Amino acid sequence: MKILLLCTAFNSQTQAVYTALEDRGDDIAVAFAISENQILAEVAAFEPQLILCPFLKCYLPESIYKKYPTYIFHPGPLGDRGPNALEYALKSHTKEWGVVIFEANALYDGGDIYAQQNFTVRETYKASLYRQEIVQASLKALEAFFMNLRKDVKVPQLLNPIHERFTQAKRTIDWLKDDTQTIIDKIHLSDSFPGVLDEILGVQCYLFGAWKEEFFRGSPKEILAKRDGAICLGTMNGAVWITHLKEVGKFKLPATYVLKDRLEGIKEDRLPLLFDKSYNTFYETSVEKRDNVAYLCFNFHNGAISAEQCMRLKYAVEYLKNECEVLVLIGGMDFFSNGIHLNILEDSVKQGEDGWGNINAMNDLVRSILYADEVVTIASFGRNAGAGGVFMGLACDYAVGKEGVVLNPHYKTLGLSGSEYHTYSLPKRVGEEIAERLLNECLPLSVEKAKAIKMIDEVYAHENYYEELHSFAKNTYDDDFIWEKQEYLEEHTERIEALKERELEVMHPEFWDANSIFHKLREAFVYKVCPRDTPERLKKVVIDA
Repeated sequence: MKILLLCTAFNSQTQAVYTALEDRGDDIAVAFAISENQILAEVAAFEPQLILCPFLKCYLPESIYKKYPTYIFHPGPLGDRGPNALEYALKSHTKEWGVVIFEANALYDGGDIYAQQNFTVRETYKASLYRQEIVQASLKALEAFFMNLRKDVKVPQLLNPIHERFTQAKRTIDWLKDDTQTIIDKIHLSDSFPGVLDEILGVQCYLFGAWKEEFFRGSPKEILAKRDGAICLGTMNGAVWITHLKEVGKFKLPATYVLKDRLEGIKEDRLPLLFDKSYNTFYETSVEKRDNVAYLCFNFHNGAISAEQCMRLKYAVEYLKNECEVLVLIGGMDFFSNGIHLNILEDSVKQGEDGWGNINAMNDLVRSILYADEVVTIASFGRNAGAGGVFMGLACDYAVGKEGVVLNPHYKTLGLSGSEYHTYSLPKRVGEEIAERLLNECLPLSVEKAKAIKMIDEVYAHENYYEELHSFAKNTYDDDFIWEKQEYLEEHTERIEALKERELEVMHPEFWDANSIFHKLREAFVYKVCPRDTPERLKKVVIDA
């Protein structure tokens, strides 16, 4: 079936739908909704049988839905209409929410519904709910949609009033009246966009990443401590950590990067390398042990890993390989990893130097995983991963994925050739020809497709993923496997390191040349510059070899 995905951005929701349709064998193209003329031209060029809109923030022109059967995903249940659906869901503390797919017509969110899927609302922030529950519900709704479309099974939308836009006035924190949980709730329902507008130490900025603090106490809004880029502020009944700030007109950064010398004299409160989660506070790296398996969690914001975070994670790997037989890399709450930290590089006054430092720190981390020959290593792609984050996982002995997860094993959309030993690990798994295609096409693929091409080893269902992962992990350790691994690495180290050095040789000018396209593309990515056209790679999908 020829299906066009019409979207505002190629985000996690759109990519999940995209890969699901590709796995069905559909003929897919993507069009960004930039202008009516542009949409009409791209639709006419593809001539779809069906248009799906997984993530659309603008009104559809009548010229589209009158001519082509068009269906919109809405992140709300039957009867929910209007913008900011998830904000209202979180504000009301509802226990159940949903996703519907309805037919586009002249009524705002008013068309007949062809599929709906409800889910239990987890206590979390908006972006996490979107990336996990909304995406999973959307994929289930998509399955029902095609069945119902064939049979013309539909229900009318409940034409409830359209709720208002969720303005900053509804998000504002009153530090003298709001308790800790209220502050966290307000930041959660605004994270990752648009954040809560406030003023910290004279800086007008948006707040992101709220964590409850159990022990620190101080006056409301008093800065009590800092840790790993985050700041701890007093509240009327406790304290809260804020991990990221976005200065008005700029881009999101760790809080200490925004406040800089304004934090002079504020104590750096350090945690152990691997926090035991024994009390409520902000932390990034932790470990859980079960049987002979250690699960290493690294919850880095948006999956980006700075040079400093790479070093800490490397030390964690080096420590844990002496504490277990099987080491599983879990990643974070919403991403496994997305590679180097582009926002910090954009903020740097020495972008070449800091970029080079970040990629080399990332390589040192990957090397510690690749050469961990005392243990079996497993990458758990239980969340999406991209660029160097994918290849960090592929440095493990095994890779396991959760159904519905999307991988982006490429770099070129940001003008980079990439490192992280990918010229060794990817061809080793899939062969030179497929590796080259993945790197050049720059398209996402599902973990199911990744398994089919032998890029990863197993895929488990969403419902019982972590039990299946543990069963797999605890049975992988074998003395013969360890001996063979050690012998293999000893025999091939020189070749592996030569491949990495060649990667760095190619990457060097990408970081250090002032005219490198990487600097322009990174700036556009960090500032979220709206595209002027749909990227060519998305206009027509090449059906898989």
